[in-house]
Amino acid sequence: MAWAWKYDDFTHGYNAVQSLNQKSWRWKSVSANERALQYTIGEQIHGFTVEQVTAVPELFLTAVKLSHDNTGARYLHVAREDSNNLFSIQFRTTPMDSTGVPHILEHTVLCGSQKYPCRDPFFKMLNRSLSTFMNAFTASDYTLYPFSTQNPKDFQNLLSVYLDAAFFPCLRQLDFWQEGWRLEHENPTDPETPLVFKGVVFNEMKGAFTDNERLFAQHLQNKLLPDHTYGVISGGDPLSIPDLTWEQLKQFHATHYHPSNSRFFTYGNFPLEKHLKQIHEEALVKFQRIESNTDIPKQKLWENPREHCIKCGLDSFAADPSKQTTVSVSYLLTEKGFEEDRIEALLHKIEIQLKHQSTSFGLALTSYIASCWNQDGDPVELLKIADKVARFRQCLKENPRFLQEKVETYFKDNPHRLTLSMSPEEAYYDKQAKMEAEKLKQKISALSGEEKKQIFEKGLELIALQSKSEDTSCLPALKVSDIEPKIPFTVLETTLAADEIPVQYCAQPTNGVVYFRAVSSLNTLPEELKPYVPLFCNVITKMGCGALDYREQAQKIELKTGGMSVSPHIIPDDSHLDVIGVLLYETCYFSTLLRICFIAINELFLLLFSPRFEEEEHFRVLVKKTAQELSNGIPDCGHLYASIRASKNLTPSGELQEMFSGMDQVKLMKRIAEMSDIKPVLRKLPRIKKYLLNSDNIRCSVNAAPQQISEASKEVEKFIKGITKSKKERKPVRPHVIEKSSEVKPVGHEMLNSLQITRKLINDPTFKPCQMKTHFVLPFPVNYIGECIRTVPYTAADYASLRILARLMTAKFLHREIREKGGAYGGGAKLSHNGIFTFYSYRDPNSLATLKTFEKAVEWAKSGEFTQQDIDEAKLAVFAAVDAPIAPSDKGMDHFLYGISDEMKQSHREQLFAVNSDKLVDVSNKYLAVGKSTHGLAVLGPENTDITKDPSWVKR
Repeated sequence: MAWAWKYDDFTHGYNAVQSLNQKSWRWKSVSANERALQYTIGEQIHGFTVEQVTAVPELFLTAVKLSHDNTGARYLHVAREDSNNLFSIQFRTTPMDSTGVPHILEHTVLCGSQKYPCRDPFFKMLNRSLSTFMNAFTASDYTLYPFSTQNPKDFQNLLSVYLDAAFFPCLRQLDFWQEGWRLEHENPTDPETPLVFKGVVFNEMKGAFTDNERLFAQHLQNKLLPDHTYGVISGGDPLSIPDLTWEQLKQFHATHYHPSNSRFFTYGNFPLEKHLKQIHEEALVKFQRIESNTDIPKQKLWENPREHCIKCGLDSFAADPSKQTTVSVSYLLTEKGFEEDRIEALLHKIEIQLKHQSTSFGLALTSYIASCWNQDGDPVELLKIADKVARFRQCLKENPRFLQEKVETYFKDNPHRLTLSMSPEEAYYDKQAKMEAEKLKQKISALSGEEKKQIFEKGLELIALQSKSEDTSCLPALKVSDIEPKIPFTVLETTLAADEIPVQYCAQPTNGVVYFRAVSSLNTLPEELKPYVPLFCNVITKMGCGALDYREQAQKIELKTGGMSVSPHIIPDDSHLDVIGVLLYETCYFSTLLRICFIAINELFLLLFSPRFEEEEHFRVLVKKTAQELSNGIPDCGHLYASIRASKNLTPSGELQEMFSGMDQVKLMKRIAEMSDIKPVLRKLPRIKKYLLNSDNIRCSVNAAPQQISEASKEVEKFIKGITKSKKERKPVRPHVIEKSSEVKPVGHEMLNSLQITRKLINDPTFKPCQMKTHFVLPFPVNYIGECIRTVPYTAADYASLRILARLMTAKFLHREIREKGGAYGGGAKLSHNGIFTFYSYRDPNSLATLKTFEKAVEWAKSGEFTQQDIDEAKLAVFAAVDAPIAPSDKGMDHFLYGISDEMKQSHREQLFAVNSDKLVDVSNKYLAVGKSTHGLAVLGPENTDITKDPSWVKR
């Protein structure tokens, strides 16, 4: 859950039934698109009437627009030959204050409903389904509830839960207190402890507004559109949330969550009729049409531009504001303001995006159309992107000043214009804390003695409810037997280009797009240069190359490709924790259309191998931008930073993970951004390039349509021959290098080369895991916590049991203790591929208490207090992740990057099926119990006197 910023109707008698029967028969032999094209305007299906049927060939889909006869509910079905089917329901929600009522309602409707009255069925369904996505979002003017799954039975189960939650929620007072806000004693069992504010959304929004970019965006909207719902904070202002009452919450649901104010969306290759029948019978048949009265009036335009200044927190890791490249309105009004090549580059980018096949295409569509549809725009028109591109080209042809005129209308001559500035204030968070304390004081002073007594009693009642074991038999569920026992194997072929460079080829239905990647070993890179690898990756495609400056390079990339990026990868070995599987450096992610692929691969990659590191001022801008982005990302990813830090001293790969992606990297970038002389850092980049970009270290992969593979291989051969090889012998920095191979075997009917892909592994015999406890003191009102434990690698027999255990502990213990009782926005356990078992919490008002909860979770697991049903649910949740759809562009990447073959995946799958209660208790005792394995702990958050007193903690 998140706050986003983003029966049979026999009217037609026998003929209608006969028509549906014919369609059911035709489903067996025709595609989803063909089925959808058979619907006719005016056709009535289960209480709905078809209003429009539109083919959108550029997106390989057919859109069917319907409306519900009795309620006026709007419905859009997008038929596409995609097994990852999606449902969403959307309500226009227009709050008039900043109490966060739509956001708290979004949380509370998912806490139980008439048909599913158990507490929190939404989270419980995460473990009873094979869903590929489940969530809910509150935007400024709508609330969206989407899910996706590849299993038809699962789709019906989840649809039933979502419909009942949206239209028939329990909205119990205790759920409102848990999810929204409440006054409660600091220790709920001790009435002598002080009263404080608690609540999941209350803590979520306190954490959300520690992100200065989000704070700025929220103020920008509120100040630019102040007259109606856009002038308030839909997610809730922490200082206003305590003004919301339970009665107001229920009233908001009654006026906004009605079918007449709803928009249904389904996507994929499942039959539309089944969706319509279930939605009508389980929900809409119980309602009649009403006037929803949620229209949003147009903002009254200003006569003169306005200015406003706001304050924000001074992030201790933030860099000084950088000089950003700006484009003036006056420049845009010139003939050179919109260069033809630049326009073509952007249109090419759109073309690539249309061709690219994402595994979450349905989710992307429902998010894409949500705002327009919410304002009564036509969602089908939004999907006709090719028509819009053609119309745009025609407008430019007819009027060369088309874009300049738009700039004049909407920018230059528009008086409804806001200049918003934001400046850091050292005492910002102290002021926020004082205002919260004053709000708390006001609330408490208004309480009578009887009301204070009721607060204590209600607190005890809430704890009792949260601790009570529940009967969840009312909830639908899949069974472990519904999971496919075997995975389909991917056909891969590996050849040697130029007689020495391994290239993996994977033939996939890529819609004419070729995906090219290259990786290079980091083994020979000196230790002193390794911390600068992420910076090198970030700037290498932005500094210019060959004869091109950075602007020309950016334009060339957009004109010739769908994107190029470079990133470091740390590859843990699949069988040894103290061996770092190839430290691979992913030189490129490349996608382009067939017609220009073979020119572009050579042209751009050869340029990439000749980067320019000359423009110091532009480099400084990139550095400051990177430092600021890292700093701004901490509030949203604090639990990841805590977990990375906690695992730093547990494995050799943990050290590098902290160096590349942890708080050490954030600090390094802040230090570089503050340097008066940045030349010493700039001079390191050519040295890194010298080690990485040479053919001795490189492997490549190509994913393309079958008919493209042959021609692509010829061009890859040319590309590799064109790379200038470095013949200089280099000794590895770490002496213990192991050669490890993974064999590509013949699969199916293809006779493939049995070439071995060699991965160089580094074994450091001097490495010893050790415990470290770190507290990063940051100006945040909430904590982000990570505790990591060294366990076993991917191929170990116990890995599967630990993976199931992590999910079991999350669902059956940690969610209840950390989120429901503790008030954190989230928390749980997970097992990483590198063998690190992690406990974490997110936007957590507690710190040491949460670490105690992690200890209790281990004791709970050791006791074996879980049922076979609990284990089966954990398996379903794990298999939902294991069997998540993979895009054609990414098929074979686990083998290419990590050396994990389909045979290894199948073996792991069988181990997951075999996990039982005894194995779970065994791994709990063997790895998680105190003294059994090495632990690491980290907390990111405010000053903490208890941690400061403990000398075992390192304060940063």
